[in-house]
Formats: sequence, C-alpha cells, structure tokens
Amino acid sequence: MSHQSELISSDIDAYLEQHQQKELLRFLTCGSVDDGKSTLIGRLLHDSKMIYEDQLAAIEKDSKKSGTTGEKIDLALLVDGLAAEREQGITIDVAYRYFSTSRRKFIIGDTPGHEQYTRNMATGASTCDLAIILVDARHGVMTQTRRHSFIAHLLGLKHVIVAINKMDLVKYSETRYQEIREDYQSFSKQLSIPDIRFVPISALEGDNVVSKSENMPWFTEQPLMELLETIEIAADDSNTHFRFPVQYVNRPNLNFRGFAGTIAGGTVNVGDSLTVLPSGQQSTVKEIVTFDGNLPSAHVGQAITLTLNTEIDVSRGDTLVKTSDQPPMTADAFTAKLVWMADENMLPGRQYFFKVGHQLVAGTVVKINETIDVNTFETSSADSLTLNTIANVTVQLNKPVIVDAYSDNRHTGAFIVIDRLTNGTVAAGMIEEQTQIAAIQMVTEVDRERRYHQKPVTIVLDAQDAAERAVELERVLFTRGHACVIVRPEDALAVCPYVEAAGLLAIVAGNRELPFGFLFRNTASVDIIEELTEQGILLPL
Repeated sequence: MSHQSELISSDIDAYLEQHQQKELLRFLTCGSVDDGKSTLIGRLLHDSKMIYEDQLAAIEKDSKKSGTTGEKIDLALLVDGLAAEREQGITIDVAYRYFSTSRRKFIIGDTPGHEQYTRNMATGASTCDLAIILVDARHGVMTQTRRHSFIAHLLGLKHVIVAINKMDLVKYSETRYQEIREDYQSFSKQLSIPDIRFVPISALEGDNVVSKSENMPWFTEQPLMELLETIEIAADDSNTHFRFPVQYVNRPNLNFRGFAGTIAGGTVNVGDSLTVLPSGQQSTVKEIVTFDGNLPSAHVGQAITLTLNTEIDVSRGDTLVKTSDQPPMTADAFTAKLVWMADENMLPGRQYFFKVGHQLVAGTVVKINETIDVNTFETSSADSLTLNTIANVTVQLNKPVIVDAYSDNRHTGAFIVIDRLTNGTVAAGMIEEQTQIAAIQMVTEVDRERRYHQKPVTIVLDAQDAAERAVELERVLFTRGHACVIVRPEDALAVCPYVEAAGLLAIVAGNRELPFGFLFRNTASVDIIEELTEQGILLPL
C-alpha cells in the first residue's frame, strides 16, 4: 500500500510534484487504556512499508527488552518512545507520525488512553479531521471510549472509525463484533457525529488493518486503510465563510504591500470584495501571491499573501472577510464549552489570558453554567473546575474580539486559556454564542478574593527594622502574585480600611496602637507568609 512510482528513478521532480498534490488527512487514535492504539499505528506503518530497515532493527532489539508481545516484534515501540512509556507499556504524550500511500498523505496522532492524560487527547484531536476510536473486543465500550468519543464530538470531528481491536482474542467472533457495534451505536446517538464507521481488526496480527482478513470472511466492508484512503474530507470546510486573519504585513519594497496569513475558512478569488475588521474598510483583491507564483483563487489552509486594489489601513491582528459573507461576531462576552487541563482548580473571577485565534486578550470566566458528565451526558452545577472537567461557561474579555461559533468555524471559534503567572496553557475552549454581561453588577468581596487570591487584611510589623521588613514582604508577596501596598504608620488609621475594602493587603511598619489587623513581632517575611497561608488569608494561586 506504500506509494511506489517509477517516477522516483526517472523524474524525481515530477514525483515530488505529484506527491505534493496529494490530499492530506490528519487523524488520531484514541480509546481506553491498552486497547492497542500504538500497536495499530505501528502496524499501519509496517504493512504500508513506511518503516526504514534501521528503525525495524531497533524495534526488534527493543522488543526483547521492553516488548509486551512475547517473541513477536512490539510495533507499539515505534511511537511509544519515552522511557516512562516503555517502562509502563502505556502512552503518555501525543506522538505524531507521517506516512503516505498512492492516494493520500497522512499525519497520525497517537494519544494516551489514561483519564489523567485526557488533556493530551483533546490537544491531539483539535487539529484532526478524523478519529479512530479503538475498542478492546474483550472489554467492549469502556468509560474512556465514551469520554474520547464525547471529546471528538465536542471538537467538531465529523468522521469517526470505531476499530474493534484484538478480535484474535475472541476467536474472530462476529457475534461479539455485532454486540459492541450495537452498544456503541446506542451510546453515540446522543452525539452529533455525522459519519461513524466500524471495522473489526487485530492490530497485532494485521487482520483488516491494511488488507482484508481471511479470519473474518463475514466482514465484507473495507479494511481500515481503505477507509482512511477513501473517506471524503474535502467538503468539511468548504462551506464556511471566508476568514483571513492577518499575521504579517509584507512590505519588501515601495512597490509592494501585501497581507500574509493562513486562510482560516472558505475561499477567496481575485476580484472579491473584502471588508477589514474591526475597522470596516473595504477593498477588492488584486493578487493572491504564494511562493510558487500567483493564484486565481485559494482555499482554507493555504498560506498566502493578499494584495488589494486600494491603499487602506490593514494591520497585524485584523481579519479580512468577504463583504458578501455573513460577518463574524465582535464580542467581549460569550458562552463556550471548556476543557480544563490544569492540576490547579479553576475558580470563576480569576484573571487569565485568552488566545482567540491570533488575538491575545485578558479576561475571566465569570460563571460556570454547568459541568458535563461524559459518561451519562448529565449536567450539574459546580463552583470550580478540576482537571479534565468539561463545562459550559460564560467568558468576559477586557476588549472585543472577532470570533465565530465553533460549529461554524473550528479555526476562529476555538481558544486557549493561559495562566498569567506561569504562561502555561490551562484550558481549551469552543465558542458557542455571543452573550451579554450585565453592565451594572456590584463587585463583591468574593469577587475580589478570587481576583487577588487573598483575603484583605492589615499586616503590622513591629520590629527595629520594620521599614526594611515591610519592603521585603511587599516584594515577596508581589512576586508570588498577591496585591499589597505599604502604608505609612501615621496614615494607617485613615487609609488601611480603604485598602482592605479594595481587597488588598496593607503593610504597616511599626505601629503598636492600631486596633485592627494582625501583629507580627520580629519575624522574617517568609515566616509571615507561611502564617498568613495557614490562617487562610493567602489563597492558592
């Protein structure tokens, strides 16, 4: 099934051009623990002759040391490359592999099955066109099967192949295959996945992976590889409206000014009328420029440079849309599905950065509308989000952004949430609809506690070097993400109550007569911080 062509030896340029024009399919394998995801990918690469001899020799050697298949080559080692993965016989991180056949090019994402690595699976699925969900024929549909199916539905994947694996361990039973198929179909009726296929396989033995299995003559449909080669994906993004986020203004000389980026939706043609958002200025397309020359039209996924017939102000961060198309939303508040990916809980009211497409703005999750149980699809209320929780939330941003509903455009309707202190990604979200937050809404003490991660209090330092200690304490608290201010002793009685009312920590150096707050005598700053944490004044960041 690997791509073999006489052009390789006779005309390598023609071969590369032919290869370049092949359609690319991105897919991932997912499912419960030990369902054979890595082994399946190894089998696909092995049977399509996409493993080099030195790689095969290395796998044979490693199979004797870390393999789990007895005397046979453990093909899972091809993608389970981390030492921890080989030691435990599981997949931990997302591993990507590339291969091609005479019909298509493929990028495979091998994702973990353990619940604690669900965030890795969601990350891998976010860029894919199709998901292969493996089910162990011995165990049937498991909790993680449901979880990963729900995430695939949540992320808008339109194609799912349910590969019922390890059929060799159930004696290639058609009855068992039909039982699992009916079970999955019953559960998946609640999911809006338009294209679900089923295929019984044995990744270890190669049955129905690349070629039809002689052990399962009762299965007359296409084997897995043929499905991957023939499933139609070209129309998935063709009906979306034109969206072109400007990533760079290309100005190599006085005679050329173009706007570079990757098309995030729809198509564009020379002569099309475009509108610049958010300014609303209009012009028409003069040229569609690429490295390989100018094009009459371009489609979603292509990296291009557009030149316009009139000189209008277009900057990095703007979005070009067709004047005739339905415009995107310009919203500073919206509802969204959120997958929480951090070990630390998410509390409404805390400030984060939201990266929506190419736009980075500050904001907060103002409300958790409901959490979703991926096993039963039941909803419930919650005050916070824990690791791997999926919820419907309301987001408030500090300024409007240009977005679409995720169901309309996966590129402009998705966002990530970034922790302001660590700069780590803590959540991924899918926008549902624009909403309105009440303009007049009183800020409460709880709101301030969540924003600053602290309960307001006045800290009085009574020591000979109190002024120096106060500066040291302010710096340590500020570095750790808390909000505090030093108040002069003579102003403390008048100022500190207002500092506390604003939700801040007031630090006063050397005044025994204050009738409020806490008194710490001759202690180091770190000791004070530990005491404040024990008393619940400094909250977890």
